[in-house]
Amino acid sequence: MRQFPQSHFVNGASQSESAALSGTVAMSGVGGVSTILPRPVAWQFLILAEIENFGVLRRHLGRPRADTMIVDVAARIGTVLSDARIVIAGRDMIEIAFESEARLALDVAIAALEAALDQPFDIDGESHRIHVQFGAAAGATIGDRDEVHLIEEAERALADARSERVAVARDVNAGAASIDRAQLASDLTIAIDTEELFLQYQPKVHLRRQEITSVEALVRWKHATRGLVLPGDFIPIAEESRDIIALTLWTIRRSIRDQKTLVAHGHDLRIFINIAGVLLADARFVRTVCALVEASGARLGFEITETSVIRDPESAIANLKIFADIGIVIAIDDYGAGLSSLAYLKQLPARELKIDKLFVTQLTSSNRDPLIVRSTIDLAHALEMEVVAEGVETQAAMALLSVMGCDMIQGFLISRPINLDALIHFLADEKHLAIAADVRAPFNRLATVWKRG
Repeated sequence: MRQFPQSHFVNGASQSESAALSGTVAMSGVGGVSTILPRPVAWQFLILAEIENFGVLRRHLGRPRADTMIVDVAARIGTVLSDARIVIAGRDMIEIAFESEARLALDVAIAALEAALDQPFDIDGESHRIHVQFGAAAGATIGDRDEVHLIEEAERALADARSERVAVARDVNAGAASIDRAQLASDLTIAIDTEELFLQYQPKVHLRRQEITSVEALVRWKHATRGLVLPGDFIPIAEESRDIIALTLWTIRRSIRDQKTLVAHGHDLRIFINIAGVLLADARFVRTVCALVEASGARLGFEITETSVIRDPESAIANLKIFADIGIVIAIDDYGAGLSSLAYLKQLPARELKIDKLFVTQLTSSNRDPLIVRSTIDLAHALEMEVVAEGVETQAAMALLSVMGCDMIQGFLISRPINLDALIHFLADEKHLAIAADVRAPFNRLATVWKRG
């Protein structure tokens, strides 16, 4: 590994943010002059920064230039963080270590890094976006053994970040690897009432219309001490504790409020919300949701999985029809990932079918997946449903899906999940139009080959 020179801090950070990161505290002196005093260091942090689109950029730039791209990324990180030890750990990986008294320092650092690295890079006269994913760990500064735990937790966090498409930070001292489920369940009840939850939105692009027609709402939890708690950790707990009702109603209410904000900015988009199977048989939940939607006039969609219907088919199908009758669009999520029954598929009042990303990510490198995807698209169209492909990350996959007749795409090629303000800017910039317009030009040969097949 090669150590990258330490850098100067901080572009755009406030004095309190800089102090939080550097482990210092500003004291008011005589005549308003501030004196910077050292703080006792109580936390140590490790951030793993990985270039997510390294393979794509290498194919464009060539191997020699791509292999030095990590130096450009490290240099920009160096303009954001001070007193951090920045180590280039590979062609696509950087390790960032620093200490502070405040646990908040890690969150401040990640936010600052995300903002800085979101700006394009000038590489040999061309503008390129380098997508960097962050996995981080925080722990008390005790000894060598804890440093090992810190590295292991940061690696786990990076693995989670890859799948969730969002920066993930784990707290070694809170036992993030082995979550106290009872405590987390108790904390979740409080979190719903104290606004620790927030929503991110991932757009869906309609390929033929070349426009964003809807977004999916994804609930996140920023725990006061654990940092970001992943949906895979708290959703199952919510279902067991029945907090899933309050959690889903919170999501619906927040989506209705955010939709009004979008409309005020000229973007009348349908918002899709994931609905757990256990709720489809809850009559009180159904009545409450119908009252909320009818009173607000909101344009919502509910994403459900087929396995959620199997729990109680009679009640689930009846309640889904009630939702559909008041204008809620029903989408079948993760199709192909679990049990797929044509008998249930025919009975559901669904207007969208989402192909699981398991098949989409290997679309251009697998022999079987294109056949499965094509047959699924044909089946959905025969049942008068539009098809959404999840997990679209390359223009080649988008082009092939377009040729196959897929209606909409969702994935990192268009946008990662983003907060409401970022979504409004994203829609205003209309960058997705250029991406969707490129679906025909670069891949005519690919389209011809598939059609012949």
